[in-house]
Formats: sequence, structure tokens, C-alpha cells
Amino acid sequence: MTTTTSGLTIRPAALTDVPAIVALLTDDPLGATRESPDDPALYQDAFVRVSADPNQHLIVAERDGRVIGTLQLSVIPGLSRRGATRTVIESVRIHTTERGGGLGTELIRWAVDRSRELGADLVQLTSDATRTDAHRFYERLGFVASHVGFKLAL
Repeated sequence: MTTTTSGLTIRPAALTDVPAIVALLTDDPLGATRESPDDPALYQDAFVRVSADPNQHLIVAERDGRVIGTLQLSVIPGLSRRGATRTVIESVRIHTTERGGGLGTELIRWAVDRSRELGADLVQLTSDATRTDAHRFYERLGFVASHVGFKLAL
């Protein structure tokens, strides 16, 4: 599903977008330490896996042919909450030159609207505990910090 408004296009990512997405992921204090932009095959293989899964939606926002934002929306059917389907918004990144201009808000609203279209009953996301500015941003959009998250690296 592609949306175009005010010169901004939000659309499914293509394989040719992978270098720009990786650049967004690494242009961040946390991403700079966990991404490997010198290994493009790693990301191309991941893109193929994500694209093959109908419950995964890797999205880019572009203006004038330039990728300036990205996120991944995952659909998870479940038994809890009376059989609710939920979506998870992950890897939200906005190009440094575009931050503060409303693009993040537009991307998240797009993801929430798309979640409704996909039949989701709940939208959730996680944010690293150190990203206090991001937490305020998500709270302004109506998200509630309702859980504590845990991760285990494998």
C-alpha cells in the first residue's frame, strides 16, 4: 500500500532501498554499535526473508526520490486478549535532516491506520530505555508505557 501526500511517499521498501535503510539504522548512537553496514549481503538476505513473510511490512518514506524514514510493522495473530491480532512497530528511523518536521508523527499515524486495515486490535512498540525523547514522542501520540520489556541475545 502506497500513500502520497504533500510530496511525501510512504511505501513498501524495495531491495534497492536497503542501503538507505541501513544508513538510517546506523545514523544513531545505538545503531552505530550494532549494525554492520560493510556487510550488504547480510541486509539483502534479511530483506528477502522479511519480504517473503506476508505478516511483515518494511516501509520507507521518501521525498524527491530520497529515503528519509523507515519502520517495520509486524502482524501477530494471537490467542490472548480474546484472540486479538496485534501489530508491532519496530526500527523507526528518521533521517537527521528531517527530524522535528512531523515525519515521525506521519509515519506512526500511517502505521496505526495500516494496523486497523490489517485487522489489528492493538498496536505496540518497544523503545530502548535510553531513548527518553522517543518515549515522550510516543506518549504524545497516545501510546502508554504499560509494560517492562526484556531481551535475551542468542
